[in-house]
Amino acid sequence: MMKEFLGFGLGLRSTHFEDIIQTQPKVDWFEIISENYMVEGGKPWHYLEKIRADYPIVMHGVSMSIGSVAPLNLQYLEKLKQLAEKVEPRWISDHLCFTSVGGINSHDLLPMPYTEESLTHLSSQIAKVQDYLGREMIFENVSSYLTYKTSEMTEWEFLAQLTKNTGCKFLMDINNVYVSARNHHFDPMAYLNAIPASSIQQIHLAGHQDFGTHVIDTHDEDVPDPVWQLYRKYAQQIGPVSTMIERDGNIPPLESLLKELEIAKTQVNDIWFEQGELKHG
Repeated sequence: MMKEFLGFGLGLRSTHFEDIIQTQPKVDWFEIISENYMVEGGKPWHYLEKIRADYPIVMHGVSMSIGSVAPLNLQYLEKLKQLAEKVEPRWISDHLCFTSVGGINSHDLLPMPYTEESLTHLSSQIAKVQDYLGREMIFENVSSYLTYKTSEMTEWEFLAQLTKNTGCKFLMDINNVYVSARNHHFDPMAYLNAIPASSIQQIHLAGHQDFGTHVIDTHDEDVPDPVWQLYRKYAQQIGPVSTMIERDGNIPPLESLLKELEIAKTQVNDIWFEQGELKHG
C-alpha cells in the first residue's frame, strides 16, 4: 500500500448528512464506519452515494476482532469485501484488538497481551484477512485500562515488531496513546517514536474524559490541549499523514467540527511546509 496524504478529514456522521450535501464544506475526505453501511439501501446509502461523488472515502471498522483466537468471521468479511467494492475506499481500517471471548461479545475493544505468541497469531490473522479481501488493511491502536501479567514487551515494541513481521501499516490514534500513557504511566513520545514513521498511514484525533486518577477514551469531547500538543510534537517528526477528527458522542454541529479541523491544519501545516514535505493544497 502506497502511503497517500489525503489531507484533513472528518468522521462521517448521519447528523451532518444534510449539511454536507447543502454546504459542500472544505473537508478533504470522510471516514465512514463500515458496519453502518453493511445494509442494502436506506438513508445512509442515499447520502453516502452523494457525498462520495465529491469526497474521497475511507472505511473504518469496529468489529473484525482480528486478535480473537476464534475463527475469523467469514460472513462479516464477505460483507466487508462487498462494501469495499461498492464504496471504493482509499483504504480500510479496523482495530488491533479482540472483542469477544468464548463466543460472548464484550462490545468493547479489548487490548492484546503483548507476547511472541500474540505476534505470531496476529501476523497470521492479518495475512488471512488481507488475502480474503484482496487488499491491504491498516490497523488502529486501542486505548487501554489494564495490562497483562503475561506481556513480554511494551505495546510500542509489539507494534514495531508487527509491522516488521507483516509490513502492515497503522492508524495511529493520538488520543488513545495519550489515554493509555496516562493510565499506565509511560511517555507517549517514547511510544510514538518507537514505531517507524513509514508505517503510519492515518491519524485520529479525539477527546476523552479525564477523572484525574485515570482517563477514559470517550470520543464525546473536543480534542483537548494535551492531545493537540502531542499531535504537534509528533508531526514534527513524522511528516504529513492523513489526519481526521473523530467524534462519536455528544456530536456538535458540523461548523464546530470544521473549526476543530482548522486547528489541526494550523497545528501542523507550518511544520510540514518548513520541512518541504507538504504538497497538498
